Amino acid sequence: MEETAKDIPGLLQFMCRLGQAYIACGEQTAQVEMLLRRVAAANGMVRSRVVAFPSALFILVNDGEKEHVTIAEGPMGGLKLDQIADVYTLGGKASRGELSPREAMKQLSAVMLKRPRFGRVGGIIGHMILTVGIAMMFMPALPNIAAAAVLGLVIGIIKAVVKQGSLLAVPLSVVAAAVVAALVVLATKYGLPVDPLHALVPPLITFLPGGMLTLGMLELAYGDMISGASRLIAGFVQLVLLAFGFAAGAAVMGVTPGNLFTYAEFAPIEPWAFWASWAPWAGVVIFGIGVFLHFSAPKHSLPWLLFVLLVTYAVQTLSSGIVGSEFSGFFGMLIATPLGYLIRFGFGGPPAMVTFLPSFWLLVPGALGLLSVKRMLSDRAAGIEGLVTAVFVFASIALGTLLGASIYKGVTDRFGLWKLKVGRRDRQALKSPRAATVQAEASDIDGETT
Repeated sequence: MEETAKDIPGLLQFMCRLGQAYIACGEQTAQVEMLLRRVAAANGMVRSRVVAFPSALFILVNDGEKEHVTIAEGPMGGLKLDQIADVYTLGGKASRGELSPREAMKQLSAVMLKRPRFGRVGGIIGHMILTVGIAMMFMPALPNIAAAAVLGLVIGIIKAVVKQGSLLAVPLSVVAAAVVAALVVLATKYGLPVDPLHALVPPLITFLPGGMLTLGMLELAYGDMISGASRLIAGFVQLVLLAFGFAAGAAVMGVTPGNLFTYAEFAPIEPWAFWASWAPWAGVVIFGIGVFLHFSAPKHSLPWLLFVLLVTYAVQTLSSGIVGSEFSGFFGMLIATPLGYLIRFGFGGPPAMVTFLPSFWLLVPGALGLLSVKRMLSDRAAGIEGLVTAVFVFASIALGTLLGASIYKGVTDRFGLWKLKVGRRDRQALKSPRAATVQAEASDIDGETT
C-alpha cells in the first residue's frame, strides 16, 4: 500500500483520465465523484475530495503529509458501448486495488484508442439498420421504411467520414439535419411518396439529446444543480441546432422554414394492415441489432440488449394506454434500470450502462422535443406547448431511472439477493489482506453514498 501511495502523480493522472472516461460514458457526476474517491481509497488516499462537472474535474488527495490538487477538462465526445464496458470493468478493478495507477493508466489508454469492432462499414450499416428500426416503430409503411434506409445510410456515411475532434465534428448535427431536410424536400418535389413528418426524425436519432436531457433532469433531482442545468441547456441547444439544420436544408431547396410541412400536398401514407400490429416489435429488434453494430457493443451482449429493449418497449406500450404517452417513459425506465443491474450482477452480463443506455434512445424523449422545436418554425404556440410536454417526459424518465435503482438496491439489500454494487465493493473479491484493508479504508466513503 505504501509503494502504491507514493505514486501521487500517477494516481492523479489516472483519476483524471478515468473521470473523463466515466463522464464520456454518460455517468452521473455524483457517481463519478464516488467512483473516483474509491480509487483514491484503494491507493491509500482516504481523505480525498472530487468535484465533477460535465466539462471539468477537480481532484484533491491527501497522502498524510500534504494535499495534492489537479484539474482536468471534461471529455470531448462519447464512447462506444464496448469502450463503456471496458471502462467500468477497469474502474472496478482499480477501486478494489487490483491494479497500480501506472498499469491502470496503460489499460485505460488502450481502451480509449480501441477501434470499433465492426469497422467503418459495420458502423454505417448499423446506422442504416437502426434508422429502419425506428421508422418501423413510428410508421411501418414501405415508402417510409425505404426512405429511412436511404437517409440512414447517407447519415451513417457522413458520420464515418467526419472524424471525432475534427473541424466538422462540432457542427455535424446541423450538417446532418440540413442534408436530411434537403433530400426529403427534393424527394417530394420529384413526386416520391415521402412523408416529411416521419422521414426527418429516424435518420437523426443518434443526434437527439434525449439521454442528455434525461440525465440533466436526473442530476437536478439529485441536487446537482450546476451539472443538471448545464446538461439541460446543452440538450435544448442541440435541439435548436437540429431545427436550424432543418430550416437551412429546406431553404437550400427553395422552401421557407414556415412552410416546411405545408409547401406541398402530401399523400397520406398508411402501414400495411397485415403487419401494422407486429411491425413495431420487429422494429425494436431491428433497432437493437443496429445499435449493436453502430455503437460497437461488447461480445455476447446482443441477447441481453434485445431482451432489455423488448421488455422496456412492452412496459412503455402497456402503460401508455393507461397513463398516456407523456408518462409511459417512467414505467419503461422503472423496469429497464433494475433489469440492467440484475443482468450485470445476477447473471454476469455486460455492465448495466451498456444494456439500459439503448433504452434511453428507444424511448426517444428527444424526438418529442425535436418535433416541438420543429413546429415552432410554423406554429410557435404549438411548439412551446410541445416543449412543456417534453419537460414532463424527461422528468418522468429520470424519476423512473432513479426509483428503479432505489427499488433494486432496497430489495437486494433486504433479501440478500444479487447486491447492487453501484456504490459498493465486490465482497467476493475482498479476500486478500490488502483488499480487506482497502475495504476498511473505504468504509467512510460507502457511508456517504445512497
